[in-house]
Amino acid sequence: MERGASAPLVVSAPRVVAGERVLSPGAVAIDGGRITAVLDELPPPGEGHLRLDRGVLVPGLVDLQVNGFGGVDLAEADPEGWARVAAGMATTGVASFLATFTTAPLDALVTALGRARAARASAGTGARLLGVHLEGPFLSPARKGAHDPAAMLDPSPTAVDRLVEAGRGVLVLMTLAPERPGAVAAITSLVRAGVVVSVGHSDAHAAEVVAAADAGARMVTHLFNAQRGLGHREPGVAGQALADPRLTLGLIADLQHVHPAICRVVLAAAGGRVVLISDATAAAGMPPGRYRLGGVAVEVSDQGLPRRDDGTIAGSTLRLDRAVANVVSLGHSLPDAVAAATRVPADLIGRDDLGRIAAGAVADLAWLGDDLAANATWVGGTLVWPSPGRLEELAGPHADARPARQGRAGAAGGGRP
Repeated sequence: MERGASAPLVVSAPRVVAGERVLSPGAVAIDGGRITAVLDELPPPGEGHLRLDRGVLVPGLVDLQVNGFGGVDLAEADPEGWARVAAGMATTGVASFLATFTTAPLDALVTALGRARAARASAGTGARLLGVHLEGPFLSPARKGAHDPAAMLDPSPTAVDRLVEAGRGVLVLMTLAPERPGAVAAITSLVRAGVVVSVGHSDAHAAEVVAAADAGARMVTHLFNAQRGLGHREPGVAGQALADPRLTLGLIADLQHVHPAICRVVLAAAGGRVVLISDATAAAGMPPGRYRLGGVAVEVSDQGLPRRDDGTIAGSTLRLDRAVANVVSLGHSLPDAVAAATRVPADLIGRDDLGRIAAGAVADLAWLGDDLAANATWVGGTLVWPSPGRLEELAGPHADARPARQGRAGAAGGGRP
């Protein structure tokens, strides 16, 4: 799936985050769905120049762990539900995401992978569905979190091959517990098939995490949550993750899943290796109430944490733009916080055309307000949220949200599927 090419447009803002630089002011030129230039001065006003009068322009955010949004659980979603999640993610500044399926029987996961493939092929307006993150079923019952231990199993060659075949072209990331029998061989097979492997829901010792990284694992899923914690004699999953430069660390920075003080430790120890994830569930973007995660009921209180009936935390209601703001509030620089939600996750899954404001990159952009909450999102140079009229109202008196008249042919827009 490729999105249609957008007409030429220049978007300027008081601040533009372009890699490690913050341009003040800055502008981004777009043509054919890609960034053609990054400017450190404002071009003259006129048709095709959208001049934002406040806030900061950043790359479109990339979320590698989305279970659902807006009342929709992706494990059970119909086509309308998939579209609703994509539209909802765009309201948070997310331009690209991985649909996440939690532990379930193999038949159910195979079916879910097929639905994801169909959803990506028919994608319309909203955030880009990059593919699927399978969070299970090769996990540890000892660190089950909100997953069903009855559906967990060893990663036998037969089971791995079945998921790889069912997920061909759509399975991007898999979380597994490396201590399970056959896990190291499974990691080798998955990596050979082009799947990024993450360690998670694991009671592994540090040596087992090292073996997983030696075999090609490159991530740890939601650091400190549902895994063996940090010990001063046995580093566990969390300690080895912090120490091993080969591993990228997923972090739910809602300041509830991981205490702010520990978030600071993680960012100080492994700042360039941290990926901010939402782990959003159907409850995200919704009021307190009863929702579903992987087909299981969860309750969301006024505090915002989804919990199963036994009290276990089950995903989150976090928005990725709020995660960026939280990390900045902890003292991390704006460029580094933005990179953790854009370039770092994009690079991890092999998408060096996403998550950056640079010439040649796909024109995925997010306009964040001074409070770093999303005001607008572009995917492949096309405004997907809010409406053009509403954007002009938000942008200020100098705005002209209309693209320039198409005077030349654009390159293929939207980049790779």
